[in-house]
Amino acid sequence: MKKSSILILIIICLCSCGKSSKKVSITGEIKGLGTDTLYLYGMDESFDRIDTIFAKNDKFSYTASIDTITSAFLLIDNQTEYPIFLDKGNQIKIKGDVNHPEYLDINGNIYNEEFTNFQKELNSLPTPSEKDLEQKAEEFIMKHHSSFVSLYLLDKYFVQKDSPDFNKIKKLIEIMTGILQDKLYIEQLNEAISLSEKTGTGKYAPFFSLSNIKGEKITRSSEDFKKKNLLINFWASWGDSISNHQSNTELKEIYQKYKKNKHIAMLGISLDIDKQEWQDAIKRDTLNWEQVCDFGGLNSEVAKQYAIKQVPSNILLSADGKTLAKNLKGEQLKKKIEEVVTAAEEKEKQDNKKKK
Repeated sequence: MKKSSILILIIICLCSCGKSSKKVSITGEIKGLGTDTLYLYGMDESFDRIDTIFAKNDKFSYTASIDTITSAFLLIDNQTEYPIFLDKGNQIKIKGDVNHPEYLDINGNIYNEEFTNFQKELNSLPTPSEKDLEQKAEEFIMKHHSSFVSLYLLDKYFVQKDSPDFNKIKKLIEIMTGILQDKLYIEQLNEAISLSEKTGTGKYAPFFSLSNIKGEKITRSSEDFKKKNLLINFWASWGDSISNHQSNTELKEIYQKYKKNKHIAMLGISLDIDKQEWQDAIKRDTLNWEQVCDFGGLNSEVAKQYAIKQVPSNILLSADGKTLAKNLKGEQLKKKIEEVVTAAEEKEKQDNKKKK
């Protein structure tokens, strides 16, 4: 009887240990947080949810079950995203000040400690330029081939740019080892790089057929675009309002200047999901050039074909359908369009002279 009882106790202990080992706990104290609400949401497929954490007197705690190491974001004060790395069995501790989130101290596993140290190194730089930050991120990745922090830094400093350097990104991916190479993010990034190379400068742009606001099918060879250079703007009503406003202001100026020009046309391809929101945005922002949408969002076929990962983005195509430039902004975009139109007008003059 005693032996049976002992055996049962051992089994219960083993089961409870197994369960607790899958749990991760977070305790924190952030000065100035008060009774604010924090949000924890995943960066990858192993933590695809949003959890709410309530603070009281600047303190908070959280417990969850996870199967494997994962990367997540902690949203503080409803405005600052801070990366946090979680693994089963971890006891994560966070300290900091809500007014200085860049100085958060997070420990509990090697990855949080690595990122905390990396952030401290950045904070010690007097006035770092974008190039300085990229260099520090690259140095970290080169030294930490299998760190989840490397994956985060790759995304933040090299992928999330208006014009990513895909050659550099490929080299940084190649040196990554272990579980990082098996992450869905890396798989998707490699696919995006492959697509981008196919649609790079000098390459023929993919064919598309999308419906405009009237329900008419629009393609690259539609009457309004034949034998014209074409500026395609990828946008969405759900995009960042400041970026959308800046982009639309530039595009409206370009449209007003060239709307009667026979050498260039404009097309807006929306990555909206909701038809009404798309139509409302066109009307509200007075986007008077041709607009099309298939309501597939960032997962739409045209977004995949053109390797579009963020909005707004743009691509300038030549009259014969080749990519001339991608994601130019402001004066660079205006200058490039003027250059292309001037070249087309000059060619037309030369062709007319030959005919005479």
